[in-house]
Amino acid sequence: MEFEQLIKARRSIRGYLDKPVPRAVIDEIIEVAKWAPSSMNTQPWQVHVITGAPLDRIRRGNTENMVKGVPPKRDFPMKEAYEGAHRKRQIDIAVQLFDAMGIARDDKVRRTDWVMRGFRQFDAPVSLVLTYDKVLEPAAISQFDLGALSHAIVLAAWERGLGCVINGQGIMQSSVVHEHAGIPDDQHIMICIAMGYPDESFVANKVKSVREDNKTFVRYVGFSEADTGHEAAAAPGSGTG
Repeated sequence: MEFEQLIKARRSIRGYLDKPVPRAVIDEIIEVAKWAPSSMNTQPWQVHVITGAPLDRIRRGNTENMVKGVPPKRDFPMKEAYEGAHRKRQIDIAVQLFDAMGIARDDKVRRTDWVMRGFRQFDAPVSLVLTYDKVLEPAAISQFDLGALSHAIVLAAWERGLGCVINGQGIMQSSVVHEHAGIPDDQHIMICIAMGYPDESFVANKVKSVREDNKTFVRYVGFSEADTGHEAAAAPGSGTG
């Protein structure tokens, strides 16, 4: 695909066929994705590709801990509860998904089941767990690099007919992932990516999230009206009446 077509066509896939993903295809995806931008060429990423019994043990450990009320514990601090506009966007996509799945607001059983699917990494046949070396902390720029790698992975996978969802729920119990994936304690788990062949009958896979209009988050500084092709809007706080 052309890049613009590819990036706009990609969707988060939350329902997968019971079909293994060949190791050679995954290796090809990573071979492409590793060319993502990396700060000063540090390439801080490690990729742990998990399937079969180890992945099943991770799913079971995650869900059992969550059912028991074990608090989430990640390898690095993050904001667990969003607020304001960020919370609204989170709710908007949840509403889209629940509507697609026909899950009513008061259907606690099905809503809980949906949440647990996330802790099971949506039952995908493969999970890619991305880590970086603990010695890099505070690791904001390394985490940025892993984000770039994640995006490259999901695009390369989509181009090859594979679906993914970048999934934070699957690593919220990081000790479970460390144990069953054999990830050393000197590596910090950043995120996981569920991957597999999309189940086209799973209606939530048709859901496409909405992006904000550029004008809500982009500011152009130093451009003339001729550059924009229309009357330039005043930047917030510019003092223009």
